[in-house]
Amino acid sequence: MLEINVEKKLASFTFTFNQTLSCQGITAILGVSGSGKSTLINLINGLLKPDNGFIKLNNRLLVDTARNQFISAQQRRIGTVFQDPLLFPHYKVIKNLTYGMHQSMQQRFDEIVKVLNIRHLLHRYPAMLSGGEKQRVAIGRALLTNPQLLLMDEPLSALDMPRKKELITYIQHLVNEINIPIIYVTHNINEVKKLASQVAIMDQGSLYNYGDTASILQCDYLKDWL
Repeated sequence: MLEINVEKKLASFTFTFNQTLSCQGITAILGVSGSGKSTLINLINGLLKPDNGFIKLNNRLLVDTARNQFISAQQRRIGTVFQDPLLFPHYKVIKNLTYGMHQSMQQRFDEIVKVLNIRHLLHRYPAMLSGGEKQRVAIGRALLTNPQLLLMDEPLSALDMPRKKELITYIQHLVNEINIPIIYVTHNINEVKKLASQVAIMDQGSLYNYGDTASILQCDYLKDWL
């Protein structure tokens, strides 16, 4: 469970978010560019500090401005996969995967490599990989840090359609086989339909609506998206 009640003043608006997310399966954060989706992700993972408020993950306080408490990004046990895979170009895939790997994940290395179908890539350099392959490696690297929560910030936006469909399949496998909750940021409603069990809609720096996917996709706000 992820409890969020924060406020952050930005150049274009004051970002506010007050909602408890169940963090079961995939929760999509849906909105147009500039609606505050990435701000929310960066507040959760600790790359941004809120001006006011608190965030709790599984009853563990990550930040609380009233108590002057802030746990750094490295200590939050939250993995993040960005639009750019951010792999080390001078390391082979296997070194990228094991860089920062938590000791407890050594016994699950083979399992994650199998789920993401990247065993045949282990001894290649990133320059030899397709965009979809790079993202699968980035997901594997994040999982091997042993996170309690995985954040994905528009991981498909730089891929062509065949690679998008391919990666969606692997993300679905993660939920079914690795059993890790995912918060998935996107502006693509088709990705939400295929992946998410819950959806939070962001609009101009605020939460517009939140609930199960089937109900939220019927709201009037999304008529122009469908």
